[in-house]
Amino acid sequence: MSGIPADVDANAAPPMTVPLRHFVVALAFLVAGVTVGIVEGRAGHLAQVHLLLAGWVCVTIMGSLTQFVPVWCGIELHSRRLAAAQLPLAAVGFAGLAAGFLTATPALLPVAGALALLGVWTLCYNIGWTLLAAEPDVTAIHFGWALVFFALVTAAGIVLALDHAVGVLPLLGIGRQGLLLAHGTLAVFGAVLTTVAGALAQLAPMFTQADTGSIDAGVQRAETAVYPFGVLGLAGGRLVGSPVLARFGAVLVAAGLGVVAVLLARQLIGARVEWSPMLTRYSVAALSLFLWAGLTVVAWWNDPLAYAGLLGQPSTVLLVGGIGFVVLGTLYHVVPFIVWVHRYSDRLGFEDVPMVDDLYDHRIAAIDGVALTIAYGLLVSNQWLETPDGTALVAGGLAFLGTGLFAGNLVAVLVEHSPQSLPTLLTGREHTPAEDS
Repeated sequence: MSGIPADVDANAAPPMTVPLRHFVVALAFLVAGVTVGIVEGRAGHLAQVHLLLAGWVCVTIMGSLTQFVPVWCGIELHSRRLAAAQLPLAAVGFAGLAAGFLTATPALLPVAGALALLGVWTLCYNIGWTLLAAEPDVTAIHFGWALVFFALVTAAGIVLALDHAVGVLPLLGIGRQGLLLAHGTLAVFGAVLTTVAGALAQLAPMFTQADTGSIDAGVQRAETAVYPFGVLGLAGGRLVGSPVLARFGAVLVAAGLGVVAVLLARQLIGARVEWSPMLTRYSVAALSLFLWAGLTVVAWWNDPLAYAGLLGQPSTVLLVGGIGFVVLGTLYHVVPFIVWVHRYSDRLGFEDVPMVDDLYDHRIAAIDGVALTIAYGLLVSNQWLETPDGTALVAGGLAFLGTGLFAGNLVAVLVEHSPQSLPTLLTGREHTPAEDS
């Protein structure tokens, strides 16, 4: 899809600098997370998890929600000032958490956690008030639940950070492993994957132009209704150590994500547009989520409370394939889309202008796609089949190459096509139409 879809209101979007600053910061977290994984190995695991999941994925989600909730719903963002304030708070907080884990400095964690909480709760308040004025469709309901999960996961996170520093959990009567399991469940299956499911419900039909049948729509409504309760059941059961409650939630979560995978695959198969890097990466995600759901429902049914099974089996399929490739694919359209709207949309029909997918280099996109896909396959084989340690090293090198090319390709879009220079964009000065003349 190379133009602007007819069913969105681009004029309702916040200033271009707001989401793009989120995406540039998120790309920096992506490169940092991959680098830490290569340099530190298992010693930097917690830091890498927070750099990639909190820093890259969640900051990307924060920018995406701020941009597209107003666009999709055709309503004004509740507060542009809050939208600008959330990024520095969350970014410094997430970076501080990673630094605390890397340097083994427990005293840093509560401070960083408090900043992260303020940034995320600012997002929740701002987008929550915005959604109240929207029609409660499938995407809006997913996003509303995602905000609930964002609030819960950061609350659990600050308690864990305080426990790292001063040991508060015995005073609260909460088991550390139970809280860790609940924190991870709310983060991955709640905040992240609920957002992913809601976004795909809108993005996949929009950018494939595939026909959506009444059966698909009914199944999607069912997933929307039950999936959030699955997350709550799985997280709650893990928190209190109840295998019955956790098993109930686990089945709903695995089934819900399996439904998301099947619906996405059907739309990709029925696509009526030219294939793009976005759809290629969505194909990897659809296959990954389907395989993960089938394998994980068995493992979770047998033992939903095992710490080793926190993210299902194998976890790499979910994190890299199911989440990572969705974010990679989405950014390959979202960043050029926002730049195109602000730079070229007013000129359409009056002069020759590039289309959205013309703004980035497709050769680089192909190379980074191949590098990241091979890295993903090697990581899965290393985890699942216990291949030699050298496999992980090769995978890390390919992942570093792929993420560097990916980030560079998107930054080049900002440098070459943005109506503002990159330094001006990052410092927040707004562009005025007079500057185009």
